[in-house]
Amino acid sequence: MEAIILFAFVLTMLFIGIPVGISLGLSSILFITFFSHDSLSSVAISLFGAGQHYTLLAIPFFILASSYMSTGGVAKRLINFAIASVGHFRGGLAMASVLACMMFAALSGSSPATVVAIGTIAIAGMQQVGYSKEFASGIIANAGTLGILIPPSIVMVVYAAATDVSVGRMFLAGVIPGLLAGGMLMLAIYVVARIKNLPAEEWKGFGNLVRGGKEAGWGLFLVVIIMGGIYGGVFTPTEAAVVAAVYSIFVALFVYRDMGPLKGQTWTNDNDATHARVGFNGTVYGVSFFLVWEIMSFFALAGSETITGGDRALWGAVMSVILAIFYVYKRSAHLEQSITRCLSAGLPIWGRNLSLMLRGFFPALFGEESRKVMLEGTKTTIMLMFIIANALLFAHTLSSERIPQMITEWMLGVGFNWFTFLIAVNILLLIGGQFMEPSGLLVIVAPVVFPIAMQLGVDPIHLGIIMVVNMEIGMITPPIGLNLFVTSGITGMSLARVVKAAMPFVLVLMVFLVLVTYIPALSTMLPYSIMGPEIVH
Repeated sequence: MEAIILFAFVLTMLFIGIPVGISLGLSSILFITFFSHDSLSSVAISLFGAGQHYTLLAIPFFILASSYMSTGGVAKRLINFAIASVGHFRGGLAMASVLACMMFAALSGSSPATVVAIGTIAIAGMQQVGYSKEFASGIIANAGTLGILIPPSIVMVVYAAATDVSVGRMFLAGVIPGLLAGGMLMLAIYVVARIKNLPAEEWKGFGNLVRGGKEAGWGLFLVVIIMGGIYGGVFTPTEAAVVAAVYSIFVALFVYRDMGPLKGQTWTNDNDATHARVGFNGTVYGVSFFLVWEIMSFFALAGSETITGGDRALWGAVMSVILAIFYVYKRSAHLEQSITRCLSAGLPIWGRNLSLMLRGFFPALFGEESRKVMLEGTKTTIMLMFIIANALLFAHTLSSERIPQMITEWMLGVGFNWFTFLIAVNILLLIGGQFMEPSGLLVIVAPVVFPIAMQLGVDPIHLGIIMVVNMEIGMITPPIGLNLFVTSGITGMSLARVVKAAMPFVLVLMVFLVLVTYIPALSTMLPYSIMGPEIVH
């Protein structure tokens, strides 16, 4: 009876239009006040505990990193790299859009951010070469959902906080399913492209692929820093989020220069001598290699008792010098300039850029564009954390009334096994995902289904991936599918047209959901081979 009353409070408030966070918190307070033996002081303790939850501290920093990566020109560079990689296949531009979404998902952890960043550029590009607006919009709406499946994922952080499982294992668990989901969408596009005779881009050679990789490299290296740092034992997922935010700010403001006072100022100018640019580029490759070497070797060898930081730096410096000299030697052969002259001529370019960065450091960090990005990130963080805090209060109310245990006993009593239980979970989440924001729904449902899953022998990491995939599908199913609204906003199409365009590809994700649900190894193989099994107490 208590469960019915509590859920009735929540559903009634949601249906009369009260925001999700308020519905969860207010229903919990009313229930505790009038129907529970629990003290109202537990409300304050639960809300305070949400703010002190160490795992949840990762969320604002991942949101900030996503905001800077979305505002900068990272998306355009990723799309160019994706086109260079798969654009020459039939339907290649559409497949490249999916690949770009997969790469941006690994930087942002957010589905709406992925749709906005990639969709704004990719949909217009696909229309220019002959794709229909509906087809392009349907692809982006679906591919954007990979933002919460491919790590790092904000929704995975929420699940880990709600169930007290490892964020690191959840991130690893999303790698294979994320690649599989993207591959299935690209395969579906290729089949449709062969049937409809959609255009293919011209293959421009491996040189174009390498150039695209170099342009996107600074953005993609964020993935290496996050995943390498976590699994190299250098920092925790929460600390990784902080590093990701700082790195994203640096790349957007000072490397790509797509925003702030340095916006539009290139590293080299047209009036720089050719041999000076060659020397400068050579030293850039050398310095970049040294930084990458230092970071990667630190991840791999930080715990070594025989190899010191000085040893790593010396090896890196030697290899960086060799790389820089080799590049200048190859490029300067037809310029009739010596290697030394090229390198020395490149030094003034370094001086000019370092001077620009020093003079623009504080104006870039505290300028109008940075303030706007931080404000938007703060708004998103407050909204999300408000929902999570109230959802955790709701979860506390469920736990104090032993509602999950009662549901567990009932399901076991009527003969549920792991197979039928997962069917029930998928149905529940697919329906709930149509009406609620993913993080809020997940924090409500996870405390209820998690004890049942453990009783039936379902792996906790596997359950988490199943729930995340359901959240993906919920974001592209009406009436409250967030990706549908975002896609409608950036294309100007009506919501009904976007829904119609997205539905064929939703079927691909439904097949993917079945695979993930009943092939646990897709989720558990990678995390357990690297970190071992999750131990639930």
